[in-house]
Amino acid sequence: MKVEETLKRIESHKGVIGTLVVNAEGIPIRTTLDNSTAVQYAGLLTQLTQKARGTIRDIDPQNDLTFLRIRSKKHEILVAPENDFLLIVIQNPCE
Repeated sequence: MKVEETLKRIESHKGVIGTLVVNAEGIPIRTTLDNSTAVQYAGLLTQLTQKARGTIRDIDPQNDLTFLRIRSKKHEILVAPENDFLLIVIQNPCE
């Protein structure tokens, strides 16, 4: 399956701490993280992605969010919204 191959490739990159695939309801359907961490990331990043998408559309109704990159002192979080899913990758920004 192409999705599995892509996720395995992403997960093999140096510095990747974990990956999540989240459905439209904000529920993790595939993850390499422990359950409580996955649920926390999924819920919060679903909300943040919806806010970011709304902001982009408020500025320009013809536009849409295609990628969200958040960098903190500890991690870099990459969010790729796709139709009814979010792909979230958490990585160590130093590696």
